[in-house]
Amino acid sequence: MKQMHLRVEDTLYEELNTYSQETEQSMQACVREAVAYYIAGKKKKQLVNENTLFTFIDLFAGIGGMRLAYEKAGGKCVYSNEWNKYSQQTYYANFGEQPEGDITQVDEKSIPDHDILLAGFPCQPFSIAGVSKKNSMGRKTGFEDKTQGTLFFDVCRILKEKKPKAFMLENVKNLKNHDKGRTFKTILESLDELNYKIFYAVLDGQNYVPQHRERIVIVGFDKERYGNDISFEFDITPIEPKPVMRNILETEVDSKYTLSDNLWTYLQEYAAKHKAAGNGFGYGIAPLDGVSRTISARYHKDGSEILIAQKGKNPRRLTPRECARLQGFPESFVIPVSDTQAYRQFGNSVVVPLMADVAELIVSKIKLMDEKIEMDKRKVI
Repeated sequence: MKQMHLRVEDTLYEELNTYSQETEQSMQACVREAVAYYIAGKKKKQLVNENTLFTFIDLFAGIGGMRLAYEKAGGKCVYSNEWNKYSQQTYYANFGEQPEGDITQVDEKSIPDHDILLAGFPCQPFSIAGVSKKNSMGRKTGFEDKTQGTLFFDVCRILKEKKPKAFMLENVKNLKNHDKGRTFKTILESLDELNYKIFYAVLDGQNYVPQHRERIVIVGFDKERYGNDISFEFDITPIEPKPVMRNILETEVDSKYTLSDNLWTYLQEYAAKHKAAGNGFGYGIAPLDGVSRTISARYHKDGSEILIAQKGKNPRRLTPRECARLQGFPESFVIPVSDTQAYRQFGNSVVVPLMADVAELIVSKIKLMDEKIEMDKRKVI
């Protein structure tokens, strides 16, 4: 990293100082962020490369797992948004672009036009108070009434304004059952109201990486553009031979990743206690020739869900690089943050090669439908 010295006006210094205190960042970090925003703004104005097959936006971007997948499919990211400052740091280190912050404060009209919207939005319950009141009065309700106050609402308002050809949303498997199924029902109704043909499936990452990771993927195509007669299959192609845990392990690992005697004793006692009670809670030793449990954002706490056995030692947790591999990130992916933040980031991310396969399917479908539209136009002429 290069160093540089800057002279700024007193008023600008005071603004940076205030922002530094509000965000609990150093002045250096604030200046770096401001420069990154400026560069990102300049990039937005650049023309899309003629070799670009499609454009997309990356909402709730995290550290850019979805972006990697869709860039592999030939796309160009024209906008990204992520509120977490540590995730922004990792995103910038890998893509040279600072994602915009709070999505709720972004004017949907300011977002660049795009072909595909991507979002791994948080799972939140929808309030039914306002909806129930309108229903009792015989007044029609729409997605604005049903989703107001949630981050999914921001996805909807951007879809409504920009009308991309397609979208892909990703969430935890339990989204279907969240709030007794009401959350998922509201999501599907809202997307249908926006005139998209919806398809969804629960996909498991273990077809691509040595991790059992089930996620629901929701795909939609614009019916106004393509009509209602749209078909789509999640016809993914698993990797052969199937990846196993030993494939992702580093040969030399720092001793700091080995569990302390106290922690290892606690985890064993905790597991024994729950086993006696008939529960399945406890640590998980990952089979070297099999797949691990699902890594989560809490992995930084004790690493108990995925431990690696060691001869003559207590088991160890995965290193951040091994977590990156477990999610299918390339070796070139930069990890500029602390272990704690890296564990959180990879635990919240996506299985990149799985998303890349879904991206190929969506892009191929769009291409076929666009070609049909062009052929129909020629017939009319």
